[in-house]
This record gives sequence, structure tokens and C-alpha cells, in this order.
Amino acid sequence: MNAIGLVAFALVGATKAIREEFDLFGVTVVGLATAFAGGATRDVLLDRVPLALQSFGEIAFALVGVALAVGAHIALDAADEHPVTLVADAIGLAAFATTGAIVAATIGVSGFGIVAVATINAVGGGAFADVLLDRAPFVLFDDFYASCAVLGGLAYWFTASVCARPDAAAALCASATVGTRLVAVTRGWHLPTAQRLGRRWR
Repeated sequence: MNAIGLVAFALVGATKAIREEFDLFGVTVVGLATAFAGGATRDVLLDRVPLALQSFGEIAFALVGVALAVGAHIALDAADEHPVTLVADAIGLAAFATTGAIVAATIGVSGFGIVAVATINAVGGGAFADVLLDRAPFVLFDDFYASCAVLGGLAYWFTASVCARPDAAAALCASATVGTRLVAVTRGWHLPTAQRLGRRWR
């Protein structure tokens, strides 16, 4: 799960940097930040050494994602909006939400902790990348994105509590996250804003 998330999110982050016309060093930095920031935050919260500092293999997976982003930009028009990139983003979101839930459950945190760590692991990298790109993190807007990770974390916690099978909980977490994200993208789901609610009730 972690390897899949690293490749997918490095691809997505690097694609965003390419769209902003960063040079190759900048593209690599943003790609690596997207891949590792969420997991590093998770590990700091759980008092662990970040995986990125333990093995070069972790860096290698992320560099593969950066290389794929550069290749996609060369081969495709508007690579950042291409279905391949959107699907990769959904897969990365699901992989990291599941990884976060597994790690949190292994440490023995509460159900809320599992959901919180799963969400942070899933969206932390993208939020940090947006800061590097000098814009407000998009997960704070009305896009149905972080909510998918929350649903995945809830699915993991509920399944692990009911049947005590981590493998089933992980599968359901990944399925719920990627499924809701792809449906949200396809159907244009958004969470309501205060302004929309105000207009509706006036």
C-alpha cells in the first residue's frame, strides 16, 4: 500500500509542479513532498522515525512517480487533468489512507485516532505541496477529497472492530476511499460551503 501511494502521489505532485512551470529540480521536490509529507506527519504523531529516512527504497518509489509525471507531460496534452492522473490521485489517496489506518491500529490508538491518522496520511502530502505551490491547500475547499479518506478510515475502524480481521479492514478502507473519490470526480460532488447554505435558507 505504501509503495503504491508513494508512486501515485509523487506523480500527482510532480504533475502539479509541471503545470506551474517549475524546473526539474522543483518538480522533483514537489513530487517528493507530496509523496512523503503525509506519512512523515503520521510518523511524528505516532513517535516513529519517518520511513523516508529509513530506506532509499522509499525514495526510489517516489522518484519513479516523478519520472512518470515527466513522461506523461511529454506524451499527453493537459496531463494534470488526464484521467490517468485523476485515477492515480484516487489510488494514492486510498493507499495512504489505508497505510495510515493500519499503522495507527498497530500502535493501538483509539478509533478517532485511526480515522485522524488515516486522513492526515492521505491528504497531508497534497496540502504541503499546495503550500510549496503558493496556494491554499485544496483539501480545505469544497472538493469531496479529504472526506473520502475519512470514510475510508471509518470503514477500517468499523470493520476491524466488528470482525477483528485487519486484512478485511484494509481492503474495505481502500475500496471505500478510492470508490467514493472516483464517484465524486465523475459526478462533481462537493461539500457545501457556508455561503451556499446561507443562500439556500434565505
